[in-house]
Amino acid sequence: MELSDANLQTLTEYLKKTLDPDPAIRRPVCSLAAEKFLESVEGSQNYPLLLLTLLEKSQENVIKVCASVTFKNYIKRNWRIVEDEPNKICESDRIAIKANIVPLMLSSPEQIQKQLSDAISIIGREDFPQKWPDLLTEMVNRFQSGDFHVINGVLRTAHSLFKRYRHEFKSNELWTEIKLVLDAFALPLTNLFKATIELCSTHANDASALKVLFSSLILIAKLFYSLNFQDLPEFFEDNMETWMTNFHSLLTLDNKLLQTDDEEEAGLLELLKSQICDNAALYAQKYDEEFQPYLPRFVTAIWNLLVTTGQEVKYDLLVSNAIQFLASVCERPHYKHLFEDQNTLTSICEKVIVPNMEFRAADEEAFEDNSEEYIRRDLEGSDIDTRRRAACDLVRGLCKFFEGPVTGIFSGYVNSMLQEYAKNPSVNWKHKDAAIYLVTSLASKAQTQKHGITQANELVNLTEFFVNHIQPDLKSATVNEFPVLKADGIKYIMIFRNQVPKEQLLVSIPLLINHLQAESIVVHTYAAHALERLFTMRGTNNATLITAAEMAPFVEVLLTNLFKALTLPGSSENEYIMKAIMRSFSLLQESIIPYIPSVITQLTQKLLAVSKNPSKPHFNHYMFESICLSIRITCKANPEAVGSFEEALFLVFTEILQNDVQEFIPYVFQVMSLLLEMHKNEIPTSYMALFPHLLQPVLWERTGNIPPLVRLLQAYLERGASTIAGTAADKIPGLLGVFQKLIASKANDHQGFYLLNSIIEHMPPESVDQYRKQIFILLFQRLQNSKTTKFIKSFLVFINLYCVRYGALALQEIFDSIQPKMFGMVLEKIIIPEIQKVSGQVEKKICAVGITKILTECPPMMDTEYTKLWIPLLQALIGLFELPEDDTIPDEEHFIDIEDTPGYQTAFSQLAFAGKKEHDPVGQMVNNPRIHLAQSLHKLSTACPGRVLSMLSTSLNAEALQYLQGYLQAASVSLL
Repeated sequence: MELSDANLQTLTEYLKKTLDPDPAIRRPVCSLAAEKFLESVEGSQNYPLLLLTLLEKSQENVIKVCASVTFKNYIKRNWRIVEDEPNKICESDRIAIKANIVPLMLSSPEQIQKQLSDAISIIGREDFPQKWPDLLTEMVNRFQSGDFHVINGVLRTAHSLFKRYRHEFKSNELWTEIKLVLDAFALPLTNLFKATIELCSTHANDASALKVLFSSLILIAKLFYSLNFQDLPEFFEDNMETWMTNFHSLLTLDNKLLQTDDEEEAGLLELLKSQICDNAALYAQKYDEEFQPYLPRFVTAIWNLLVTTGQEVKYDLLVSNAIQFLASVCERPHYKHLFEDQNTLTSICEKVIVPNMEFRAADEEAFEDNSEEYIRRDLEGSDIDTRRRAACDLVRGLCKFFEGPVTGIFSGYVNSMLQEYAKNPSVNWKHKDAAIYLVTSLASKAQTQKHGITQANELVNLTEFFVNHIQPDLKSATVNEFPVLKADGIKYIMIFRNQVPKEQLLVSIPLLINHLQAESIVVHTYAAHALERLFTMRGTNNATLITAAEMAPFVEVLLTNLFKALTLPGSSENEYIMKAIMRSFSLLQESIIPYIPSVITQLTQKLLAVSKNPSKPHFNHYMFESICLSIRITCKANPEAVGSFEEALFLVFTEILQNDVQEFIPYVFQVMSLLLEMHKNEIPTSYMALFPHLLQPVLWERTGNIPPLVRLLQAYLERGASTIAGTAADKIPGLLGVFQKLIASKANDHQGFYLLNSIIEHMPPESVDQYRKQIFILLFQRLQNSKTTKFIKSFLVFINLYCVRYGALALQEIFDSIQPKMFGMVLEKIIIPEIQKVSGQVEKKICAVGITKILTECPPMMDTEYTKLWIPLLQALIGLFELPEDDTIPDEEHFIDIEDTPGYQTAFSQLAFAGKKEHDPVGQMVNNPRIHLAQSLHKLSTACPGRVLSMLSTSLNAEALQYLQGYLQAASVSLL
């Protein structure tokens, strides 16, 4: 695409169409649809430069914004260069983008500036500093401009570039980059900080100027956090006085002009103070020695902040960060003295913890109207910035050194709250809610998502509290009364499931099943989640704590209520309910068989409905897991039932494949593999009709399709290789074409070998004869061009499987037909030095049987120049049996297996309950490979008396010989 006015006009027209409310124009349905056009041209040279030109020169603001968003998404999808895949942006475009984007971003209005700033940080993640060394200089120079619109643009970009330092693992590369950034950025940032503080004093009465300046201060404070996170830089240690004195002043500042009337949205002052609390907590936790002189004044300032800040939602982040600061300080041994006094503890409990544990009107609103967000915060621990969570962390922190006094103080509060509730439950229920929350935070010392509370405060009697205060709420006749208290009670069971005795848990199960009918989304979701967690608990011998027999009386009502819960308003795609369905199937096993006809109907209806617009990945995953469990459990008891599952599912599967529902296709292939593997003899015709379509290149373009498609093709080969050879022989080149594509990719070569191994193992030899040599040539080409440890391991397993299937002589002949003496080279350069790298029991066994065949069933090994390799090969085989696996990987390959899926491609999610049984291709032939070696050597020595013994006695090292004698003894054979 040329940088011409005509192309700019065309692009403008199509961008306008993407904004059209008519979906027929906007969505990529017809070939001329706008988005389809943009997709089709995004690979063209100059396309990104046209977008940037449009963004700069267009007269219409809506087009500028649209171009900036389109550009950012284009960069997100295409900038990363993925190994084995074509470079999606040409080098000249990359250079031009980097040369122009910073000045363009800084001169754009804020709305566009944010989009371009994001684009810079995406490019920076890949290219900075090596491929974009002048980015920092260009940014720092703009600090001198004095224009805070420009300065804030630079700060915003720097923040999005450097915030990854907060969660990156330490490495030399990271330290080098941070040092480079600090050398260029720390001093200008400090100078800008001081200048901005001075300007705040100068413009103390100018509201609009203060807003801009405080936006800068927030970004500066965030950058301070990122640059100090990994370690305390020398520069910031030397300039701590400047930073901490100013941070302290800002914490105590209160300018009326910056206060907002909005009760929900945090203002600039609150956001700045929140970040300063974070910065102080970082120093108190990680650099406590250096921070000690400043700590007391921060504790005082933050304490005053907490006791003077209101309950409005806009202060939530500030209050939770301030409490988190106190929590991090009180856990450090040498700050312990600050909290020792009983009056201090009482004051913290009374003025900070109890008020911030109260269930406010805003929480009640979220519970009722925004239940998904409420659940996410409460159950999944993303409530990091809530007052309750922070107060809970402070209780835990105080209990570290003062468990007795704190428990004593709170016990009094809990009792008085429960008494208030008892006086008038319908009015005072919030008192009980706070009491339950207090008990929970007091009792929880250590917690994991998987096991709930793993360490509890022994001063709190959890079972007694459960029986007296939790069970009565759950036993009440109406499931819809006091929903918040019901949710609290269910959560209590969930959290303390390891502390409450099993008999109490069994009493709770019917109560939880009953609460699946509650109208409140939070209550029935918690009930489903609690059941799912209880069903995963382990008892003795690693068996489930709650058994299928104990669940027998409740099977029908459990399944009925779970599926009914999916029909309740707001829960049609509730992932917790679907996960509970999956876990119930897994626990109950054959007890669910009588209900399968009804269950599978409901699951397929749900699958059809959600396939129209898949939006909940976890829900979808558990739904497919539940389908797989239904198939497994039923077909284990009655293999003939596979037909009725195919009948129920294939119509929906066909629709999913025809409509190209990308999110579901990998799942469909996995379920189909499971169904096909259930057939014992033939491949049904319905599967054979689909076979040619599975080889279409377009399906293999998506990374997420590759593992399940390979698995499905393996199932075809295992169940119907002769059918394929007989009725679809013309598809064999297509099958090998798939192998060729996979083998060329470092990320997917192992999948290519899985497919190739199945072809070699199952296809009739004559059907692949004509292709064998070409297969080996392709493998050798890949070895020459790009030899990785992963490839070598797979290659070794393949050639040994080939040897087992076709014989050692056939292996030698095919190698030497490609190039004379090639067989010897492979033995000497690959098999002998690398065999120790093979991992996996079955893989090692295949290699052992293959090498045994080469040693004992390949005449050229005994009477040609290959004979010199016989002893080293035997020694390598004994090493494979006896030495530890060689798991070293060259440094440059260390991350080769980690495939970062570019852009928005659907990733592959393995279905646990569609798992493939490990298959041992030499299982029937060889049980113990060591004894097999001894027997094979005995047979060889019978054919060539004296030869084997003389080679062993002159060349095999003593330790290996000792092992070999042990094998011969175990096999009760000797060598002649």
